[in-house]
Amino acid sequence: MGRALAALRDRLAARRQGLLKAGRVAAVVLAGLGGGWLGLVVGGQVLTPVGPADVSLSVGPSWDGETVVDVAPLGTLAFDTHSAPLRFEASIDEIRLAAAEEMFENPEAIDRMGRTIVGEVKAGVIRLMAQSAAAAALGAGLVGLALFRSWRRAGLSAATALAAFAAAGGAAAATFNPSAIAEPRYSGLLAGAPQVVGSAEAVVSRFDQYREQLASLVGNVSRLYEVTSTLPVYEGDESTVRVLHVSDIHLNPASWNVISSIQEQFQVDLIVDSGDLTDRGSAAEDAFADEIADLEVPYVWVRGNHDSMGTQRAVEAQPNAVVLDGRAEEVGGIVFYGAGDPRFTPDKTAANPGAEELRRIGEGQAAEAAAEEPPVDVAVLHDPAQAEGFDGRVPLVLSGHGHRRWTELTESGTRYLVQGSTGGAGLRGLEGGVDRPKPYEASVLYIDTETKRLQAWDDITLGGLGLTSAQIERHIEEEPDRELVPPSPTPSPPVGPTPSATPSREADSPAGTP
Repeated sequence: MGRALAALRDRLAARRQGLLKAGRVAAVVLAGLGGGWLGLVVGGQVLTPVGPADVSLSVGPSWDGETVVDVAPLGTLAFDTHSAPLRFEASIDEIRLAAAEEMFENPEAIDRMGRTIVGEVKAGVIRLMAQSAAAAALGAGLVGLALFRSWRRAGLSAATALAAFAAAGGAAAATFNPSAIAEPRYSGLLAGAPQVVGSAEAVVSRFDQYREQLASLVGNVSRLYEVTSTLPVYEGDESTVRVLHVSDIHLNPASWNVISSIQEQFQVDLIVDSGDLTDRGSAAEDAFADEIADLEVPYVWVRGNHDSMGTQRAVEAQPNAVVLDGRAEEVGGIVFYGAGDPRFTPDKTAANPGAEELRRIGEGQAAEAAAEEPPVDVAVLHDPAQAEGFDGRVPLVLSGHGHRRWTELTESGTRYLVQGSTGGAGLRGLEGGVDRPKPYEASVLYIDTETKRLQAWDDITLGGLGLTSAQIERHIEEEPDRELVPPSPTPSPPVGPTPSATPSREADSPAGTP
């Protein structure tokens, strides 16, 4: 009996020792995996030069192996490039303008970039993997040392992390599928705009042509910046307020460089944006409005038919923004009245007003503006149709919407200035082919500080992508102090709250009208 009990105790002790040993091994492994993950979070990224850009590459654990390209603020592109539990990310951190301008000045630099870009990406990936492996091992070792107070166990944890990362990296290399670029997954704004990346099949089958087009695009952007930086400088004049009129930016980041350059060169006092800052009015586009604060002058804005109420709130959050939606406000000594477009065309489920209803809404708003005191000097509406009711009531009306610049002086004495697209119509500027892209258009208005009347304006036209022209046309208002002739009394809508649809936010609805 005693011998049996002793044997049982020995077996239990051996089992307990086995469990303790297994527990220690499991603890070392978990410390290695957890510490390796922390190491990747801290050190699993590198900044590598690719052509004229500094590209940020990073790697981290993921249940689904994929490669993600960040094209903020538009969204992300994800590719199922491998089957290992690693996620690779790439995003452009900065474009080195000097290097980009070198390509512009030296055509051979474009061909040179095409020959070296693949090697630069490969070198960046190799450096990323080496640095990430070291970071994972170091992170696991530090966690193991903190938990076990043992250099031996810390070393085992580091070895575990290094082995796991090496196995995952090897699996990623073994299962890498280059053709995955033909089947991207779009998220954010790209979900409804696959034309942004063009035909993925064409990219795979004609990579050399795609590479040349990509290099040319960088050169075109540099060319655009160079053109705007050499615009003539105008001396300040205390007798006039200089107003920069922009419109229909449509989420084009290059527009901010154009606007900033014109603001500085022409010493602009304030900016008026007649709407369509974004393309779909989605939450992902709200960050685009943050650039307004960097302009450092008052930014008067009205909602366009592609801007949602979320877009409007994002603009209102900027410290220098003046959002007008059915009200008047004095800015820079000029009284502006503005109202947002009652439509939100990206949302195809909304009951957007038709053309006649839009005119009727505008007539009601014009009646409200006519009752303002002090009187309104400038009215800002996105669509010229909505602005028709202001004829004879306001001396100057600013609009956009049609992506085509035009002006008209009516018999009632109202000057309509309709702006083209300061964003080259955004992504849609390329829809008709790159041979004749839409230009970037803006105007500088000179308004007398005493009479509050328009004296002259400069129309600025910058060639779109692939072009280098910069044209400035000065126009003089022949009778700036002309008398306004109010419209003849006609049956009008009842005075009261102006009917207006409330724009919603539907990021995936296809874009409608301009």
